[in-house]
Amino acid sequence: MSNRLPSAWAKHLKTQPSAKALPPNAALPKAKTQAGPSRAHADDMLLRRALELQKAEQLPEAEELCLKVLARTPNHPLAFYILGTLGLGYDNEKALRYFARAVAEEPRNPYYHLSLGETYLKLSEFTPAIRHIQQALALKPDLVEALCALGDAYNSFDKGEMALPLFEKALKIDRDHPLARLGLPRALASLGRMDEAAVHLKEAIERRIAVPAAYSALVQTRKFTEEPPELAAILAELRDPAHGAEGAAALHHAAGKLLNDLRRYREAMDHFKKGNQAGGHKFDLENYRRWVDVMIETFTPELVASMAAHGNPSEVPVFVVGMPRSGTTLTEQICASHPGVHGAGELSKLSRMANGIGLKGNSDSDLGKSIATITPELTKTLAAEHLAYLRERAPDSHRIVDKMPHNFELIGLIGILFPNARIIHCRRDAIDNCVSCFVLQFNEAHSYSADLRTLGLYYREYDRLMRHWNKVFPGRIFENRYETLIENQEAQSRRLIDYLGLPWDDACLRFFDKDRSVNTYSLWQVRQPIYKSSVKRWKNYESEIQPLIDALGDLAEV
Repeated sequence: MSNRLPSAWAKHLKTQPSAKALPPNAALPKAKTQAGPSRAHADDMLLRRALELQKAEQLPEAEELCLKVLARTPNHPLAFYILGTLGLGYDNEKALRYFARAVAEEPRNPYYHLSLGETYLKLSEFTPAIRHIQQALALKPDLVEALCALGDAYNSFDKGEMALPLFEKALKIDRDHPLARLGLPRALASLGRMDEAAVHLKEAIERRIAVPAAYSALVQTRKFTEEPPELAAILAELRDPAHGAEGAAALHHAAGKLLNDLRRYREAMDHFKKGNQAGGHKFDLENYRRWVDVMIETFTPELVASMAAHGNPSEVPVFVVGMPRSGTTLTEQICASHPGVHGAGELSKLSRMANGIGLKGNSDSDLGKSIATITPELTKTLAAEHLAYLRERAPDSHRIVDKMPHNFELIGLIGILFPNARIIHCRRDAIDNCVSCFVLQFNEAHSYSADLRTLGLYYREYDRLMRHWNKVFPGRIFENRYETLIENQEAQSRRLIDYLGLPWDDACLRFFDKDRSVNTYSLWQVRQPIYKSSVKRWKNYESEIQPLIDALGDLAEV
């Protein structure tokens, strides 16, 4: 990502020097007023230089210049804003704080509200996200980026039908805006309207708008049984260096998906490998292994039992965890088809909480000290806050499902905060699961899946941690095997609903009819009745995936 600056603001800067971005009647510090325009001009020059450094990905240098401006001119809104953009993707909490300070200094700047709202959205905080994006639109009703951001927010909040008119309005203002061009079909796809989504994506490709991303979305709208003209077109696009590494990664994965549908597995795997290489993601496996060691040492059965006494007794939270692509979306859909259950999708709230306490990240951090900060009072506060956050989505539901696969890392924290929460662990044939991860274009958060050997070794760490949680919470975690669910959908679905402590409802067998939007990689599959073609799918790739099989060792039940 060469430019970390949100595009809306980048355009704004070209037409309006940053000195003018200060509110006309701002109460400035005395030093600034005395220094007059020369101080403002000097600040402006430094911030322009900071923007150039930011575009060149020289983030520490850019940060230094912003802090220099703030040392001379405290509370300079644009300095806060640029510092916010520097945190995006690396430290979203930090970005949030800086954007909030920019908004506080200049509350009538729509771009500041927009970036603050978008950052809240990244952190699954939908209510403040929507509030700030709406504020941006109140200040600048034709701001296309804000219309699209609000559409994305509604989409993420499972309200695809509210997103559609926003993207449509955005396209009326700027028919070639990439966010609007891709956002509208994404909203349609989330509602299961795949054919309409495909029409819009083809139009985007014809108009040469965000071509790699459009192809990537287009191939996901259906399963191909014969070679479509798109395959030759994608292979032609791959010869164009102008798409850059990110574009090449998306195109390779799109080609791989098509070839996989057509059962040309060797060619498909070749594209998946190239796509993952183009992404350039590296994963520090040793660091992760040490972190798992420390988690296992720290979260003993005794510690969790003593701390859980102060947790919240609510039975509302349900956590669906496991490796990505292990059947988590399917499991959530079955549960959410029950009238007493709400499926909230993938929420990052628990992960943010863990970051705040210091449970995630560095293996060298002292987890014992972090755990010691979780007093009985803090336990009560965190649990109440989390419950209120869930309740926002479904005030009357008996159960609310948070389907964030990687919460498998945080089962100790879940057990402390919610001793009566249901935890459903989705498991799948190890090789199938890993191959399914490898062939998707995941973001940097899943960098472990970009290399076959690393992926197999990562899976072993996941398995080791899950074995530990099963010892800490004997009999508490429901293991939902993907193959069992596929083999006998009704029997396993009944077990799931029984585990949730709810009476059976036949609606759970028709999960694919459920009228709610789905926003994960599985959005096409969960609209189909259960199919068995994905079991032992790895056999199609056997000759191409030996490094994975070797790394999995005894977990690869060949």
